[in-house]
Amino acid sequence: MSLRAFNYGANAVCFEKNGRKYGMICSWATQVDYDKIVMLLGAQSVTGNNIAKGDIIGVSVLSIHQEDVMNTLGSDHSDEVDKFANIKYTRNDSAILIDNACVCMTVEVIDVLHLEGIEEDNLVYGLIKSYTQNDAAMITIN
Repeated sequence: MSLRAFNYGANAVCFEKNGRKYGMICSWATQVDYDKIVMLLGAQSVTGNNIAKGDIIGVSVLSIHQEDVMNTLGSDHSDEVDKFANIKYTRNDSAILIDNACVCMTVEVIDVLHLEGIEEDNLVYGLIKSYTQNDAAMITIN
């Protein structure tokens, strides 16, 4: 399908679980209420496949100055390489938040849904527990 109806951002989804750091870039994410978000994470994503109901994850909206972070988190799989070796981040519980991102959210996963037509993928529904933001411009993926 070639429809591109939206301007997609680069959102870093990162957390630590069972001693391993997970991180990926999710473009298909949106706020659906004042304190709720949804993100569609592909079935091929090791990070997405390790997110479960009740997990605390970090979602960082990257700025235009963080293309290197976007490229690092968007390449390879978290179980193959340490994606965080050269990325500055802060921990909040198990959530990993990318330093200097436009918005950093600590999110509690309310549910992981598998809807008809996208059964293999993970539709993550989350509650924003806390956030910080700055005035930096958000990066977009074209």
